[in-house]
Amino acid sequence: MNYRSLGRTGLRVSELCFGTMTFGGEGVYKAIGTTEQADGDRLVGLCLDAGINFFDTADTYSMGRAEQILGKALGARRKEIVLATKVRGRVGTGPNAVGLSRGHIMDGIDASLKRLGTDYVDLYQIHGFDALTPWEETLRALDDLVRAGKVRYLGASNLAAWQLMKALGISERDHLERFQTIQSYYSIVGRDLERELVPLMQSEGVGLLVWSPLAGGFLGGKFTRDQRKPGETRRAQFNFPPIDETRGWAVLDALAEVARKREASVARVALAWLLHQPVTTSVVVGARDEAQLRDNLAAPELKLTPEERAQLDQASALPPEYPGWMVTLQQRDRLESLSLEKRFAPVK
Repeated sequence: MNYRSLGRTGLRVSELCFGTMTFGGEGVYKAIGTTEQADGDRLVGLCLDAGINFFDTADTYSMGRAEQILGKALGARRKEIVLATKVRGRVGTGPNAVGLSRGHIMDGIDASLKRLGTDYVDLYQIHGFDALTPWEETLRALDDLVRAGKVRYLGASNLAAWQLMKALGISERDHLERFQTIQSYYSIVGRDLERELVPLMQSEGVGLLVWSPLAGGFLGGKFTRDQRKPGETRRAQFNFPPIDETRGWAVLDALAEVARKREASVARVALAWLLHQPVTTSVVVGARDEAQLRDNLAAPELKLTPEERAQLDQASALPPEYPGWMVTLQQRDRLESLSLEKRFAPVK
């Protein structure tokens, strides 16, 4: 297992992170997974044995049961790992049981710590944007949690580029703890974040945690052109995240070709492609069973050749979109002049 820096911090996390959305099986999460304590203990143990030191959950996953199962599964080994959870989603029926107000954040961290059986969270992430709460209120509350020792680092999730940049600017202006990571949807069939978020992350040193790297099971190996709606899959019941299936089939064809040559699963190749992206810090993988998990854990060992990466990049490339194509066009003369300067620079 390889380890990468978490944003601009000195903390090192495994390039695979184990996600627990399959834990608990309550409410809408029943379609995603129904892992109970015994199976959770076994899956967490396999991850730890494989060198994974990064675990992700959220207060809304099965209404807190995922946090409870993960906390018990980690047990005495909790100090060995980097533990992440989230706040923002609805956890009750009242008008203040949702959002990023100071009150909801303060209540949320205490409830999560109790369920997880720990006195601190390594990475506390907002689960999305809250249009009703000013960034100043949210970021001050999160900063106070860091100062109180309940949280060590801050992260965001599901933000647009302008929202993330605004939050980073306020944190710098007001000398508050900043978001070190953003957890976003990214897959070889869902590369939208490359338009705006990836340049921002590279510019500002924000780490990327990838959720749904297999596009909600579309890249899990059961979907093919001939078998477009396998009934036993999660996506057949829970069509999320949305994908462009026309492009998706072309990507699956390319993945399958590489998978046959490398004697690997389509899922493993899709994960390996993400791990080859420079912006990726860690890929959040989940599993309903041991076989799925073992296949995912093998992804870091699959090193794609430049030719294979080019083949997959071409099959999955985003169509040009303004202003991206204009920015690229206008930078061409500047990059050409830089090349000329290097070419004709005097020899020292």
